Amino acid sequence: MRIRYKKWARPELEASKFYENEPEKWKGKWKEHFKNPDLPFMIELGCGKGQFISRLALENQNINYLAIDLIDAMLGLAKRNIEQSYKEANIEPENVLLTRFDIERINLILDKVDNVERIYINFCNPWPRGKHHKKRLTHTRQLEKYKEFLKDNAEIYFKTDDDDLFNSSLIYFEEAGFEIISRTYDLHQEPIFEKNIETEHEKMFSEQGIKIKALIAKI
Repeated sequence: MRIRYKKWARPELEASKFYENEPEKWKGKWKEHFKNPDLPFMIELGCGKGQFISRLALENQNINYLAIDLIDAMLGLAKRNIEQSYKEANIEPENVLLTRFDIERINLILDKVDNVERIYINFCNPWPRGKHHKKRLTHTRQLEKYKEFLKDNAEIYFKTDDDDLFNSSLIYFEEAGFEIISRTYDLHQEPIFEKNIETEHEKMFSEQGIKIKALIAKI
């Protein structure tokens, strides 16, 4: 998603208590970054404007979350959405962190010691041109990287509107040694998640009559 530059985003992020500006320093010790380090640790890759993570983290105070994106403007909006959600609930956002990083190099900020129990990937760039497929967040090359920091029996929750990306991802997960334990070509008619938090893209595509594809994969 393209988004206009927002000059306020970087200063607001750097002033935020739940934004980490130097994620490389926390490799192997992310749990120490949270008020309660003993909670399960999960991440969202490509958090965008943060509508998903703001609800997910608020509704699951017994889990610590790290949301990653590469664009300051997106992260700035995510920060504001998180603040608003937690303010309405009259609690502090102590179980969620934001950071800016290139997901293609994610192994520079996470490793096995971090014990990541789940990855959420929602409506990532489908990179439709063949020469760009390796940039997909579900490509075999990326999945192999995730395996380096996922704990045993960890899961990946994936949603997309794109048929080709979804069908290709089914192959990618198999190639990387993941077991697909649940899948659907119409998430809203065939729920596979305990609770589905609808994202901004999901609502938009659904209103256009596009069916949402989803899967749960396990390592």
